[in-house]
Amino acid sequence: MSTHDAVVALVTGGSRGIGAATALRLAQDGADVALTYASGERDAAEVVGAIEALGRRALAVRADVGDPAQAVAAVEETVRGLGRIDALVNNAGIGVLGPLEALTLADVDRVLAVNVRGVFLTTQAAAARMGSGGRIVTIGSCMAARVPGPGGTLYAMSKAALTGLNKALARELGERGITANLVHPGPVDTDMNPADGPYAAAQSALTALGRFGTTREVAGLVSFLAGPDATYVTGAEFAVDGGHAA
Repeated sequence: MSTHDAVVALVTGGSRGIGAATALRLAQDGADVALTYASGERDAAEVVGAIEALGRRALAVRADVGDPAQAVAAVEETVRGLGRIDALVNNAGIGVLGPLEALTLADVDRVLAVNVRGVFLTTQAAAARMGSGGRIVTIGSCMAARVPGPGGTLYAMSKAALTGLNKALARELGERGITANLVHPGPVDTDMNPADGPYAAAQSALTALGRFGTTREVAGLVSFLAGPDATYVTGAEFAVDGGHAA
């Protein structure tokens, strides 16, 4: 596969965690990759360097998907920089946890802006640029299926909204040969939620496997769904949660 034949993928929130692992896995599987970052410019540059070391093209785009104009601009910059867009991974997200009575209007607006509206607008912009064979993969959360304790009302609501969006996208885009799928990670070892953190033991105990997942374990499934072997998979949800929802 020459550089110009490569699939072009955009991974939002691709500078660290699941997003960075996904960007690297897509590159390992032959894609050229653009990634957005909100603040981690150095982290984004490291991911770009790692992708380029694999012989793939890479592009880092500073964009906060919670800002409507920046969400759309990320897609346009991907097309401008890498020629087109074939796959979108909606990974960027934020978590605001706390008692129902403590959550502010600003909390509600911010979480929905990033986790729901940002996903919608980025997808809308990307779908308009995709041809047949396009792929949309969105990262949800195990808390969309099972909320094991208090404090998760806002976050769980935002991630559960993606189920309806994903099903509707599959129906809307299917006639164009574009697939849409949703991946729900469970507790995964990242900077935001480390496997040796203060809440890790309790989270691990909620899984059937009794451990945190790795970013690589999530990225492998995302790359499959974004690749050539998932042509008949759409409108589906996949848990990569160690049995959290079992």
